[in-house]
Amino acid sequence: MSTAYRPAKPAEASVGEPPRARGRRTRALILERAAELFAARGDDAVSVAEIAAAAGAHPNQITYYFTSKDGLFVHAAFRLLLRDAARLEPLGRRQRTPESFRLVLARAALALPTVPLAVRAMSIAGRRPELRPVAEHNLAILFRQADRYLAGVLHRRGWVVDRTPEAETRTFWSTVLGARLISESGFGGRSDDIDLAGVLTIRSPDVSADVSPDH
Repeated sequence: MSTAYRPAKPAEASVGEPPRARGRRTRALILERAAELFAARGDDAVSVAEIAAAAGAHPNQITYYFTSKDGLFVHAAFRLLLRDAARLEPLGRRQRTPESFRLVLARAALALPTVPLAVRAMSIAGRRPELRPVAEHNLAILFRQADRYLAGVLHRRGWVVDRTPEAETRTFWSTVLGARLISESGFGGRSDDIDLAGVLTIRSPDVSADVSPDH
C-alpha cells in the first residue's frame, strides 16, 4: 500500500541562525523524508521532486547536499538499516539461552524489510566510486554498533564465543546481507533458507567448542 505524504512547509530560519546550521537542518529533513518514502515504495517509484516537496525543499538542494538521487538513496538506505539493526537488540536481550538468542536474532535479521534496500545501496555504491566511502562508513557503524551490543550480552549472560566478538558480528551481518544478495540475484531458494543461526558461535562456557552450537 502506498503512503501519501503531505509536503512539508519550508522551515523558516530563526533570526540570526547561521547558514551552516540552517543547511544542516535542511539536509537532515531531506534525508528523513527520503528515508520514509524509500521505505514505503522503494527508490525507483520515488522522484527527486517528490522528495523535495515532502521536505519543503527545492530539488536542487538534493543534488547540492547528496550529489544525486542515488547518493541520497545510499544515505537513506543505510540510515534505515542502522535503525532496524538497533531494534533487534531488545529481542536478543529477552532470550535466556544462547540457542534461543541465535535463532531469534537470525530469523529477525533475515526478515528485516530494510535489508534489501541496503543491498541495493551497496550495489549502487559499487558502481559509483564517489559513494563507496558512504557505504564503507555506514557498514563500519553497523559493525561497531553490533560489537558493543554483543560484548554487553556476553558480559551480562556469561556466554562466550569461539572467535572475537568483532569477527562474530561481522560474520553475522555479512551473512545477512549476502543471503539477501543471493536471493535478489534470482538464484533458486530464499534468503531464509540460509542457516544464519548456525554461523554464530555464541554458547554457554560449559558447552564444548567442538560440539556444534545447535546440537
